[in-house]
Amino acid sequence: MGRSDSTLIQHEVQEGVAALEVVGLTHDYGPTRALDDVTLEIHPGDFTVLLGQNGAGKTTLYSLVTRLYDNRTGAIKIFGYDVRRDSSHALSRIGVVFQQSTLDLDLSVEQNLHYHAALHGISRTQAKERLEEELTRSSLLDRRHHKIRHLSGGQRRRVEISRALMHRPKMLLLDEPTVGLDIGSRQDILDHVRSLCREDDLAVLWATHLIDEIDEGEQVVILHEGKVLAAADVEEVCKQAGTATIREAFTALVVKESKE
Repeated sequence: MGRSDSTLIQHEVQEGVAALEVVGLTHDYGPTRALDDVTLEIHPGDFTVLLGQNGAGKTTLYSLVTRLYDNRTGAIKIFGYDVRRDSSHALSRIGVVFQQSTLDLDLSVEQNLHYHAALHGISRTQAKERLEEELTRSSLLDRRHHKIRHLSGGQRRRVEISRALMHRPKMLLLDEPTVGLDIGSRQDILDHVRSLCREDDLAVLWATHLIDEIDEGEQVVILHEGKVLAAADVEEVCKQAGTATIREAFTALVVKESKE
């Protein structure tokens, strides 16, 4: 079931507008090209996997989308808002879980979430309501008073996801969110985010180098050495590559790109 009317995501979204639209994005670190004319589109309700090896440019892309870096070429729009010209409206519509944890280890779960809510101008009363709801959905309500340092890796990730949803975004960006987790914890996080996608019509962009984190029917963007090699659902990517599985498709597309 979705959330009650009193706690529905607040940001209005114009029908038919892409959650994330990236067009002609190029980014260099000195002489090194990290992204090369990247174009992709993510839609509301889609769980999209950004698949690429370490160094493919996934984190750079996230840094540009979230304005940690300034894009000097191309365009990035979040629900129609350009991140350079209207960054406040654009960024208020996304929640982010970075690869490196940004939780305060010496604060409790509850304190970390309240701090995030305060940064977004959410009242204490409303923050308490949202905190209880998100921690219930992530099965962490009984840990609300525990310090972050006393939680497992998987529990910390779920806290970060709960925190990212406190301001009711319509898109969730996760950069290698299962790195360092055991198989069971990895699957729990995947199942949790997929359920959020279904329940709240969230657009999700899930960056990973792990092919087994992709399910049939999901959208896939294959990024290799800063270039998008494919962007479609699993079946279409396999068809384009002439393979039976997404693993084989990834290998075939990377080998083909390396030869060109």
